[in-house]
Amino acid sequence: MQTKQVIDHIVDWLKDYAANAKMNGFVVGISGGIDSAVVSALCAKTGLRTLCVELPIHQAAAQVTRGQQHIEGLKKKFANVSNVEVNLTKTFDTFKKAVPEVGESPNLDLSLANVRARLRMTTLYYFAGLHKYLVAGTGNKVEDFGVGFFTKYGDGGVDLSPIADLMKSEVYEIAKELNVINSIVTAAPTDGLFGDSRSDEDQIGASYDELEWAMKMVEEGKTEEDFSGREKEVIGIYKSRHRANLHKMQPIPVCEIPVHLK
Repeated sequence: MQTKQVIDHIVDWLKDYAANAKMNGFVVGISGGIDSAVVSALCAKTGLRTLCVELPIHQAAAQVTRGQQHIEGLKKKFANVSNVEVNLTKTFDTFKKAVPEVGESPNLDLSLANVRARLRMTTLYYFAGLHKYLVAGTGNKVEDFGVGFFTKYGDGGVDLSPIADLMKSEVYEIAKELNVINSIVTAAPTDGLFGDSRSDEDQIGASYDELEWAMKMVEEGKTEEDFSGREKEVIGIYKSRHRANLHKMQPIPVCEIPVHLK
């Protein structure tokens, strides 16, 4: 990949999109992870106002520290970068108290994880509305179009997606060129939605390198029968995730009323 040229292309694309939309800049949710670090740095390079928003909800201290260190580095380098923290922990806890208790539902943890993501999305759009900013998405290609590893109307609720055509490995290449801090580059990818140390790999059952490989194989028409051992298992994980999350990647189904019924 021609990393420098890709960076320039994305930065120009962001500037053109904002200009055509008559918007003043970008708002990015900062998680302490590689994707949000890269997206915020790319937005900063446009010269347009870039608001970095920290949105902790019972967040691990290491994630918060990484995010803060990244923001401070951006602010030293770019005069157009500002930041704000909105601690949503009490809001999340209030929500949990407000809804009826469900006992031992197997879906409770995931439902609450998605609530976290949607509270964050709502907050980002609050700031976007105040300042006429665009909400910049932080999903990469494997997450957004491969296994659908994002929350519908949570981190999937954005105005534009600058890195959604980049594989995770390519995001790391971009990060290196942008001098993203080492603590972020070396951290295990995590969505940070469960209040514990589980990584994306723990949740999905495969690493991003494995998922990238599987995505490429499936696009080439390969199936589980073409492989054995771990490779066969990874293909199965990828295809299962893709099928289950296809509803996130496709347009909302619309019930079209036949003309003769109108």
